[in-house]
Amino acid sequence: MTGTDQSSFLGRISIRRNQVNAMDGYHEQEIEDLELFQKQLSDRFAELLSAPDDAPTEAFLSISWIRKLLDVFLCCETECKAILLMERDAAPISKPPLDRMIPELLERVVKAMDICNAVTNGVELIRHCQKLAEIAVSALEQKPFGEGQARRAKKALVSLMSAMHVDDKESSVQKTAERSWSFGRRSGNKDRHHGQYRSLSWQVAKHWSASKQIHAMTMNLAAPRGPEASCLPAPVYILSLIIVFVMWVLIAAIPCQERSGLTTHLPINKHVNWTHSLAGIHDKIGEEWKKKEKKGMAGLLYEMQKMEKLGQSLIEFTDSYQFPGEREKLDEVAAQVAELAEVCRRMDEGLVPLQMLIREAFHRLVRNRTEFLDVLEQGAPVV
Repeated sequence: MTGTDQSSFLGRISIRRNQVNAMDGYHEQEIEDLELFQKQLSDRFAELLSAPDDAPTEAFLSISWIRKLLDVFLCCETECKAILLMERDAAPISKPPLDRMIPELLERVVKAMDICNAVTNGVELIRHCQKLAEIAVSALEQKPFGEGQARRAKKALVSLMSAMHVDDKESSVQKTAERSWSFGRRSGNKDRHHGQYRSLSWQVAKHWSASKQIHAMTMNLAAPRGPEASCLPAPVYILSLIIVFVMWVLIAAIPCQERSGLTTHLPINKHVNWTHSLAGIHDKIGEEWKKKEKKGMAGLLYEMQKMEKLGQSLIEFTDSYQFPGEREKLDEVAAQVAELAEVCRRMDEGLVPLQMLIREAFHRLVRNRTEFLDVLEQGAPVV
């Protein structure tokens, strides 16, 4: 969806806000808004699902693909909030079933913030792997190439494989990343519901579990039925589902602490048109995870998968290399080194923008929660 499309949708909501007193046909307008929103969601996820499996710059689960997914999430969050808080009136969201659904949504937001913290640390591990791969590439590109360069490359490649096969059950993801990356100040956003300060830093509790967070977020996540499917409960469900789904994808793609059982079923209602592509992405990632799940798997990020495959092949070459080497084999290795260098280049270009998008998602979640709490507090009865 283009920025123009979103501006048009938000403009439509703004116009309806200004016309809210003209109640004739008001509910029909709400239904039209919701249908348009769902169509736009369907188009966005259909585009993500159609990404090729092996096109380096646009591949499914590549860095650029994850960035597009986060863009979709940010658009969805903006539009859902526009629908739900159209009048900043607590009355509609303080009645059943929203009086139950909104607090559950806010709890999911808190857990999503924790996942953003963990994933930030995982991106640091990817950066660490990139540096090790760059050392190996530098050694393998040396001219003339001899046994000394082979030993240097092997040392970097062995360290790379070790970093990629961390045991995420023992917080090794956090230990392996060499430097801290923190978004925001310690005195930043306050979670008023729990009375704690939260900032996007890479520190994660030792026994924290990504898969348990996802499981908890799916509790009571059910699509509204009957008349509720065409009014305010629908966007609350949509936003909750998108938050859970995007966090699940991030955990699957990026190294993260304790992901056993990540293929847990997500409650996606496949009978709703807009969820077809969402379910397709979920099934595709789930199958890939089942095939590759193993102790210490770094994740399904396309660039990490390519790096692992190339790294293993190049280790075999450095293990058996004897000067001056066979010309045919050297040519084959040169092609692999060039491919690994290209993976490093894409990481170098894409990881910082990815980190910034994770940062934006985190702070958007904080603002989302704060705005809902503000509206709820305004409508709270005076004691």
